[in-house]
Amino acid sequence: MSSFLEKQFRLKEAGTDVRTEVLAGITTFMTMAYIIFVNPSILQNAGMPFGALMTATCVSSALATFLMAFMANYPIALAPGMGLNAFFAFGVVLGMGISWQVALAAVFVEGILFVLLTLTKVRETVVNEFPQSLKIGISTGIGLFITFIGLQNAGIIVKNDAVLVGVANLRSVEIVLAMVGFVIMASLEAKKVKGAILWGILIVTGLAVTLGVTKMPDGVISMPPSVMPIFGKMDFSAIANPNFWIVLFSFFFVDFFDTVGTLVGVTNRAGMLDSRGRLPKAKEALMADAIGTVAGAVLGTSTVTSYVESASGVEQGGRTGLTAFVTGSLLLLALFFSPIVAIVPACATAPALVLVGIFMMSSLKELDFSDWTDAAPACVAFFTMPFAYSIAHGIEFGIVTYTVLKVVTGKAKDVSPIMYGLTVLFIAKEMFF
Repeated sequence: MSSFLEKQFRLKEAGTDVRTEVLAGITTFMTMAYIIFVNPSILQNAGMPFGALMTATCVSSALATFLMAFMANYPIALAPGMGLNAFFAFGVVLGMGISWQVALAAVFVEGILFVLLTLTKVRETVVNEFPQSLKIGISTGIGLFITFIGLQNAGIIVKNDAVLVGVANLRSVEIVLAMVGFVIMASLEAKKVKGAILWGILIVTGLAVTLGVTKMPDGVISMPPSVMPIFGKMDFSAIANPNFWIVLFSFFFVDFFDTVGTLVGVTNRAGMLDSRGRLPKAKEALMADAIGTVAGAVLGTSTVTSYVESASGVEQGGRTGLTAFVTGSLLLLALFFSPIVAIVPACATAPALVLVGIFMMSSLKELDFSDWTDAAPACVAFFTMPFAYSIAHGIEFGIVTYTVLKVVTGKAKDVSPIMYGLTVLFIAKEMFF
């Protein structure tokens, strides 16, 4: 088995081993397992059955993650994208009055377009043409974004109508547990304990059960619900309707740049970019994402995309597709052990996201602040992601700022044709859509 894993995932070449990759895969799964229940709870607002959605979520996520493992050998997991699922349910189905079957058809066509663009190397070219300064800005911006999400999930940061966000009452048991979890994880990391984040999640979960924050399930094993009520239910009858293409473009744009941002951010942090700052297996990674979106639509869920929570596994040492393989396997097993998965509370995983965010933000020290035409756009991307709550918008603002600053300061030749094209596209999008 060890020789097979070495041959398949080239562990020694990546400077890792089976134990490290397994721990990393478990860590990634623990930090993203919420999607198993959150995705169905969001999409059921579109009139889709919860049970079938849970099965579709696990199967589509596992399939796409396996593809990432074996095609690209990257430690990146995939699942239905948060934000995209909310847009599917509330923006498209409830807001525009489009049936969920037609919305699934739009996701399916989006995935087919991604496959074609990947085969023609369009997506790969976009990923590799990003200047190094923006890659740093994207990576650290995702770190700040993950930290913000973690603080929200912990209940520490809450909505405040006067100033948009504020601090909650810190005396709640859940918040105290989240803070304790962060101290445990950070302390274990300081002592270089393998699997520090995973140990922190498990300890806080145990404390949460003891204090009654979460309850032990009545059973351990449960058979997964049938996916057939939503399997293959795409409806292409509205393909001539302009609204269909507006929906498709919205899915396409957000997923395209969310995926690009996640791949660039996580792989940059893991040291996987080559000497020219390029992603060696960008085509394979993007193809896994594209096929995952197509498969997800067939199974009955919204757009499948690369997950920023993969950074938690990377920070635990995950460097190869074995990490992703472990995560994908656990996503499938979760279908049969969903009662156990459900006991892990948000206060256990939230501090993990905060710690991962801190790790990713450390890349900011690599940014050259002596050239403001590089530093300023990177910082624009860095700040926009959490404040706009969107990786895609962070990339958009960063690219436009980069191109404009280079042009007005007489450095137009430093900007690649791809960056000029993306700048025009983004400006047109904001003006006309």
